[in-house]
Amino acid sequence: MTREDSDRVRDEGFDDFLDALADGEGYYVECANGHGSLPPRRVCPHCGSAVLADEPLPETGEVVTHTQVHVPTPAFAEDAPYVNAVVDFGAVRLTGQVLADAADVTVGTTVEPAVSETATTGERLLVFEQR
Repeated sequence: MTREDSDRVRDEGFDDFLDALADGEGYYVECANGHGSLPPRRVCPHCGSAVLADEPLPETGEVVTHTQVHVPTPAFAEDAPYVNAVVDFGAVRLTGQVLADAADVTVGTTVEPAVSETATTGERLLVFEQR
């Protein structure tokens, strides 16, 4: 473990989600009304239900919108240009970087979620790999 790793503050909900995803066990939470959202949640953001259950995240999703970033925030300066996309996984939509050339990403592209690191800071992030 590097010093930067030990100094990094852990975001329990998001880091737990990334840990599970990296282990091939991605999940989301769902209320009894079928509303899906990402952890951590204590109540459903759609209906307010406090009864939530972990559900397995589908292995693939479909790009619903995307953009190529040429002028990033400083935290992603060395990553640019890159493609960000919103991907539909049924009950939930995830946003992350697509590990592909912009010309190869279109609405409807099938992708798999994964965990990678930024070239700039080495922080973990949600990415999508083309299937």
